[in-house]
Amino acid sequence: MNMQNLQNFRDYYEILGVTKDATNEDIKKNYRRLARQYHPDLNPGNKDAEEKFKIIGEAYEMLSDATKRAQYDQFSRYWKQKGFPKQTPKSKAWGDSRNGERNGNENVDPSQFTNFEDFLNQVIGVGSRRDSKNGASTNTTTDPFRSPKSRVEYTVPKNPARPARRDIEARLTLPFEKAYSGGNERIRLEDGRSLEVTMPPGMVTGQTIRLRNQGISGGDLYLKITVEPHPLFKLEGTNIFCQVPVTPSEAVLGGQVEAPTLDGPVKMTIPPGVRSGQRFRLANKGYPSDNGKRGDQLVEIQILTPKTISQEERELYEKLRQIETFKPRADLI
Repeated sequence: MNMQNLQNFRDYYEILGVTKDATNEDIKKNYRRLARQYHPDLNPGNKDAEEKFKIIGEAYEMLSDATKRAQYDQFSRYWKQKGFPKQTPKSKAWGDSRNGERNGNENVDPSQFTNFEDFLNQVIGVGSRRDSKNGASTNTTTDPFRSPKSRVEYTVPKNPARPARRDIEARLTLPFEKAYSGGNERIRLEDGRSLEVTMPPGMVTGQTIRLRNQGISGGDLYLKITVEPHPLFKLEGTNIFCQVPVTPSEAVLGGQVEAPTLDGPVKMTIPPGVRSGQRFRLANKGYPSDNGKRGDQLVEIQILTPKTISQEERELYEKLRQIETFKPRADLI
């Protein structure tokens, strides 16, 4: 057996940590666990993790497809028994290969391949070949762990019929805080590329960012921004609206309460006898505009009553009810 020719062989079952009789569910489960562990977005700058992630994806692509898995098993048995020939004879019919697609023929003649890479390119096709510049896999259909900070979805086909220069458009969904602060964001495109995008602060839904020469054959890539809703803040032009709950005693007595802002919590003073629904303005705590100025934050007071109280609180509320002079229903009688 010529071991020099066998050095590129990869045991996909061992790579995914499954047995050769593993079910598709076992294969998928182990793949997802390993892909999360070595995903480039979770291991920035780690070349070793990036390479492992590519090999894991390659293994899953082979073993998750019944036809490819059968071909791989046949090839593996031949490898263990005979090895590869020293010369590559003219290829016999593997199946009509056009544009990287096969006709589904599972009959493999492993003797036609001098090494594992030749076999791999025939079975998987162009979709899994490495980019000669950066070694990245061009197939990302099995990548279930995109960046938790952003999502990129193509809205215009990225593979035109003819390889002419063409602009493409993608939708970039961002959390509210990231759209507000801007800065660098690393995104992974569907064609396998990872890009570092510098975004301005104060982005809004519908805004577009142009990335030169990142489209097809030298075209441009347009990222159309979608800002996710925030559980606390609502954007009204350049103003930000939020609600702040207060207790009945805080509403009666007034004083300082803490209000959330995009810059962190701040202290604000409410007057005695504040009404539920009353609004207050925090200057320059809103959203940045194109001219660099910021809007204001509008804080709406919500008076909340407790559902459960202690025995001491109940006694004090009973005493307060007996002595209070405020009669809110006087005009109704």
